Amino acid sequence: MTDTARTLYFDRPGSVSVREHRRPEPDADEALVETLVSGVSPGTELLVYNGEVPEELPVDETIDTLDGTFEYPITYGYAAVGRVTETGADISPEWEGRTVFAFNPHESHFCATPEALRPVPDGLDPATATLFPTAETAVNFVLDAAPRFGERAVVFGAGPIGLATTAVLSSFPLAALVVVDPVVSRRELAAAFGATETATPEELDGVTDVVGPDGFDLAVEASGNPAALDTAIEQVGYDGRVVVGSWYGTKPAELDLGRQFHRGRVDLLSSQVSTLSPELRGRWTKARRMDRAIEVVERHDLDRLITHRIPFADAPIAYEMLTAERDVLSTVFTYDEQGN
Repeated sequence: MTDTARTLYFDRPGSVSVREHRRPEPDADEALVETLVSGVSPGTELLVYNGEVPEELPVDETIDTLDGTFEYPITYGYAAVGRVTETGADISPEWEGRTVFAFNPHESHFCATPEALRPVPDGLDPATATLFPTAETAVNFVLDAAPRFGERAVVFGAGPIGLATTAVLSSFPLAALVVVDPVVSRRELAAAFGATETATPEELDGVTDVVGPDGFDLAVEASGNPAALDTAIEQVGYDGRVVVGSWYGTKPAELDLGRQFHRGRVDLLSSQVSTLSPELRGRWTKARRMDRAIEVVERHDLDRLITHRIPFADAPIAYEMLTAERDVLSTVFTYDEQGN
């Protein structure tokens, strides 16, 4: 094993670099993990890459590896899968050789306590395991949305999160599950994940014959586009619910609250995976939620979301591609002994 490690830095808006440094040594209560693959978030990471996040905002106060703020330069990422290659004196040697998942930035080696590591089920491809956070976010959305028997639901955005949410919602006995996205390949995948109808934003009014005159009961906004939130409010009926899963960063969301929202008694609910809804905390924990997320990854074959694999040394290409192309879903960085 080389003594050199590599870490990705967001240097400034529009610029990332992979820097070399000395490989970390595990403390007594830590394991050293050599990364095999890490997943790129096309939502939050693109905001960071484009400089559309408040720099003074804490990254994630609930995860030790994501401390600090979004001030540049910053290390970021939260879907690393690797193999334990060394354990500290206080760690059971049974951990050595295990393939594990961790909420860790993009880097070739990192140290973590066993509590921060999640063993990857036997037989599951490491790249597929990078989708655990995607599925966990979808599970969180659905827990907050609380879909009911026979409801009409619409998901805005067929990116990885929206598609995973569609897969979870398809497990419920809904009367309709509509997915809205401008990209045809994403709409086709949404249908494969269980959507009963798909539409472009311009075609949405044309699905009213499927939904009926009373509108949708539930909308999940997962597009990352602030304009979609206004549309979601207009599309739900009286006493409808809109779950806002997107994080817009510094992008403003201009809403027309003078029409359907006010008289329609529409509920707007923020759903964010860092925490569980207060009303669920009596019975749900993050560990329980992750258990269900892993089941979603396996049951619904979420590996279909992975469209690109890029050597870690070529990391800048991934963000340029996310900015320029609309057919990119989930991207993984691959790490190997040659430094790729």
